[in-house]
Amino acid sequence: EEPVLLAELKPGRPQRYDWKSSCETWSVAFSPDGAWFAWSQGHCVVKLIPWPLGEAEICKTSERKSRGGKAETWSRGAAKEKTLECGQIVWGLAFSAWSAAEDGDTDPACAVGLPCLVLATGLNDGQIKVWEVQTGHLLFSLLGHQDVVRDLSFAPNGSPILVSASRDKTLRVWDLSRDVLFPSGDAFLLSPGRQVQVLSGHVQWVYCCSISPDCSMLCSAAGEKLALLWSMRSYTLIRRLEGHQSSVVSCDFSPDSALLVTASYDACVIMWDPYTGEQLRTLRHVPLHSTLDSSSEIHTSSLRSVCFSPEGLYLATVADDRLLRIWALEFRSPVAFAPMTNGLCCMYFPHGGFIATGTRDGHVQFWTAPRVLSSLKHLCRKALRTFLTTYQVLALPIPRKLKEFLTYRTF
Repeated sequence: EEPVLLAELKPGRPQRYDWKSSCETWSVAFSPDGAWFAWSQGHCVVKLIPWPLGEAEICKTSERKSRGGKAETWSRGAAKEKTLECGQIVWGLAFSAWSAAEDGDTDPACAVGLPCLVLATGLNDGQIKVWEVQTGHLLFSLLGHQDVVRDLSFAPNGSPILVSASRDKTLRVWDLSRDVLFPSGDAFLLSPGRQVQVLSGHVQWVYCCSISPDCSMLCSAAGEKLALLWSMRSYTLIRRLEGHQSSVVSCDFSPDSALLVTASYDACVIMWDPYTGEQLRTLRHVPLHSTLDSSSEIHTSSLRSVCFSPEGLYLATVADDRLLRIWALEFRSPVAFAPMTNGLCCMYFPHGGFIATGTRDGHVQFWTAPRVLSSLKHLCRKALRTFLTTYQVLALPIPRKLKEFLTYRTF
């Protein structure tokens, strides 16, 4: 089933900012519970949208727009759309994984005085601005990077740990629950957010960072033919993942942390076992002549973004050949295509069913995605791999074929 375009959001009239403040949408993000959507629409502006409850509402919004009506404010209960004026071009977006306390339990983030849902924005001048989602208020800024903050990733386990990737060739780890004193004139001011570690190892701009769902590993991709894998416990380099023929620009872990995918300008996605460093599969982006001009060459398939679906059975990729591709793990060719223009990023809705893509024109498009009922076999594998490494699986006294299945050697 081919992806269907459900809705498209377009930026308003450009405001009078610095001419360098392009309108490119380099990042989109859903909050972990799916209640909010953030859109870096260019011109130093981020839109915070309370997310509709289902596809029906998205379609209604699309219909209102097609009839000429304005659909700029989507309401979800008392929540309203918010505009965040960041003052700089916005490159990276990330929601915290903190959730509101339930049944009287105290959320770790709320316990230290932080809001239960925040949005971090990575800016052109090296700042990271952290916003409270419910109010749209700026909470504080994190200073340390010397160049563009290209990507951000919060620890998925709910701890207030944030990793940032920058064009200054470093990654920085922040603990937002810790206060830090900094000099201001003749006094010292107290600011939330303490820099825990600086990770150096890349020799080019760092494009992407991704923390594994079990919070044990961090992958980073730069303008190099490799990706680096770090330990989130000791903040040391685990291994270098070498195999691409051009710059690696995007990476993502599977929901059970058992797989890692990297996307490169060489038009390939490589699927890795992060525990062993083994290449499990290579997905090649072959141009479709029916959708490309005859003058187009193979290099136009340079990849921009890759992401896993929430259940871990599909991948989505965006490339320069004007296609959104959806891949199933068990096949080496895409199972679905959708034509799109100037795609830069993609992200699955946390509960599955559709994908958001951002473009160089500052637009966001929402596409249907395959819905699948995971098999009992896959659910068991996913549950086991959430807490068992590849080496631990291989040490189990079980048949070889079962080990191969559990370690994704058979898909």
